[in-house]
Amino acid sequence: MNAPAAPDAATRLPLSEAPIPDEVFQNMRRANLARWPTGAEVDIDAAVERHKALPRHKQLAWVMREADRQRRCLTQPRGGCGTFNMHRDLMVTLDREGLADVVPTTTDSYTRNEQWQLAQHGIEESEKAGRSLLNGYPMVNYGVAKASQLVDAIDKPAIMLTGTAMPMLTGEIGYAGGYSGYLGSGIAYTTSYIKELTIEEGIRNYQYLDRLAALYQARGVELHRRQPGFLTGTNVPPSIAIVTCVLDCLLAAAQGVRNYGLEMGETLHLIQDAAAVAACRELCQDYLAKKGHRDVFTPVTLLHWMGAWPHDDAQSAAMIAYGGTLAAIAGANSVTTKSTHEAYGIPTPQANAEGLRMTRTAIYLARNIRLDGLPEYEREKALIGREVRPIVDKVLEMGDGDVAVGTVRAFEAGVLDVPWSPNRGVASRVLPARDADGYLRIVDPGRMPFPGDVMAVHEERLRKRAERENIPYGPDLAVSSVYEMSEPIAKLMSDRWAV
Repeated sequence: MNAPAAPDAATRLPLSEAPIPDEVFQNMRRANLARWPTGAEVDIDAAVERHKALPRHKQLAWVMREADRQRRCLTQPRGGCGTFNMHRDLMVTLDREGLADVVPTTTDSYTRNEQWQLAQHGIEESEKAGRSLLNGYPMVNYGVAKASQLVDAIDKPAIMLTGTAMPMLTGEIGYAGGYSGYLGSGIAYTTSYIKELTIEEGIRNYQYLDRLAALYQARGVELHRRQPGFLTGTNVPPSIAIVTCVLDCLLAAAQGVRNYGLEMGETLHLIQDAAAVAACRELCQDYLAKKGHRDVFTPVTLLHWMGAWPHDDAQSAAMIAYGGTLAAIAGANSVTTKSTHEAYGIPTPQANAEGLRMTRTAIYLARNIRLDGLPEYEREKALIGREVRPIVDKVLEMGDGDVAVGTVRAFEAGVLDVPWSPNRGVASRVLPARDADGYLRIVDPGRMPFPGDVMAVHEERLRKRAERENIPYGPDLAVSSVYEMSEPIAKLMSDRWAV
């Protein structure tokens, strides 16, 4: 039998972007920490001292600020194993052999869904088998002391990658153990990963985590919070990703977060990715200022291709290196890496480390290249802004200025939408597709209120591709774009060109 769900004191208050009141938050924390025995290990005073004792190069908030100052693009993989020893070995390998700048702990699916009893069974079976039978590390089951040992085993900052719309207990334990970063947000993860949880519940859950980060901030410890790119495994145009970045960022800032990373999956079009990074940073800062938040640091991370991958190792290696090149030229502050095992499943620690080194080499080669001033880059950046602003402005209007209320109402109305989302609260009518020049465009906006002149640009370029490749304009164009990158190179670019 699993632990009972946390009594959510915030549900007694109307949904709002406003900070959770101190007394309410303390009641929420007591209820949350009581849900599993390891919650009793969390001591906020000890946790604050733990973070203050860490050297600066192991504090992710400082590391991200320094990378931004130096115009460096950092590398960070994903990865998690089902037992403490296996996971510690993985983290050490990623640190020392992979040269990762940020070392991850990806949690397992049971932990993501707060099924800690099942996670415990997975630990026991993994120990018996001598290999990981879980797809990540069960952070809650192992508790604060073990989290602290993992952080001590590496010489880099550690970040939690939890893939969940329910972050409350995992975040408490990881932060208390010395993890200085947490990836996740109420909108992006709820719409990417979970079917039944409502958008409102997802927002409330992450308001807890952001309020927790603000509690550390008030005690002199700056933690790094990061908004995840969409992880639906399909194409997501930059404008849709950036709309969510803006809204998730505003929600976090309202709770008091001051170091908040933004993530987007790469489109694999150099100019579009570079324009998207610049537009994301600028638009988030613009809307933060409009809401009165002028002291929030918003670094940008790009993710290696989030769609289907080829099975050929050579093709995968090329995509990994190209992904690092894109991130460097785009001016991203970091890039989340993949390995040549991506199409097969969870990579070995060595393959994961190899993907890091491939990416790092590509970043080095492209480190001084920028596209600022290039006419096509400037046009694309301006187009992205014309796509994003009407959506965000409509959301704020629908919420009478309140981001949380507006977001829920906008999803209900289809004004906010995500391609191929598994969540029941998302219409998933919007469809993206690659145009004749390789940019990700929108073939069907659903009910999202993109301006007519913007959609005319998208349609013109998408119809050119449809005509060239003899694909019907519409859903077929979108579906063909999803699987494109996983096709054999002989099909994508035949060697029989002179026939």
